Amino acid sequence: MWNLPSKKWCFVCVVLAFSFSTSFGQDLTLNLYGGVANYQGDLQEKRYTFDQSKPTFGLGIHYGLTDNWDIRGSIIYAQLTADDKFGKNKNRNLNFSTNLLEIHAGVQYNFTSLSETITPYAFAGIAVYHFNPYTYDMAGDKYYLQPLSTEGQGFIKGNQIYGLTQFSIPVGAGINFSLSDKISVGLEVGLRKLFTDYLDDVSNTYVDQNELLTYRGPKAVELSFRSNEVDPTATYPPAGSARGNKNSDWYYFTMATFSFKIGSGGGGGGNKKDQIGCPANVL
Repeated sequence: MWNLPSKKWCFVCVVLAFSFSTSFGQDLTLNLYGGVANYQGDLQEKRYTFDQSKPTFGLGIHYGLTDNWDIRGSIIYAQLTADDKFGKNKNRNLNFSTNLLEIHAGVQYNFTSLSETITPYAFAGIAVYHFNPYTYDMAGDKYYLQPLSTEGQGFIKGNQIYGLTQFSIPVGAGINFSLSDKISVGLEVGLRKLFTDYLDDVSNTYVDQNELLTYRGPKAVELSFRSNEVDPTATYPPAGSARGNKNSDWYYFTMATFSFKIGSGGGGGGNKKDQIGCPANVL
């Protein structure tokens, strides 16, 4: 069920959001956001940086349970990219890009009452996301990397092909500023703990060149080892030589938020109809 195309994912989320707003509209807030996305992994070792960041945007909803607790959900589109030429391992010369679609659900704790003008908060949840790393060869032609098994996935014992749709654990924090009874703005940073090291298609070791050639062809060999593009004397390394660091990747968002409260606030959130503001809780 996790191989739904992106358009179908969007349709499902819109239907769910409409159903949710119909049932809980009095305490529901719609959220828009835009910002930048980045990742930490083999091609981007900094824990948090704006280097090589790309745009992200999305749509979210949240429902207030009490003054301090909300449930929240969102759908996010982002782009991620990184290139060795901007990092410490320039001679390896690998790079990747991917479009990413995420659906998230979670809970949020507001550190001050929702009646306050300024509301800091923290959140956690679960998400499912889809990615598909690609690169361009020297001729400028685009190639998706997973089918090339650049580290022997699928034909080396114990090295399975990685899935393109996976789960993550979102955590983060933000702050909201109420502008009126209905409208608020904010800033949020959200991190995603992943369970794969192949977001960038780099994780483990180089596979034997002849085996890779036999099972996946010359293009896989070409895009698995790219040091010879910057150093013509470089030769394909022996099987088992380090290609990545084997640590799971992360991705993260830094976003400005805009929120609009739909209902009067008279639902399940206690005395919300007497509140002057509503936080802009979006992922």
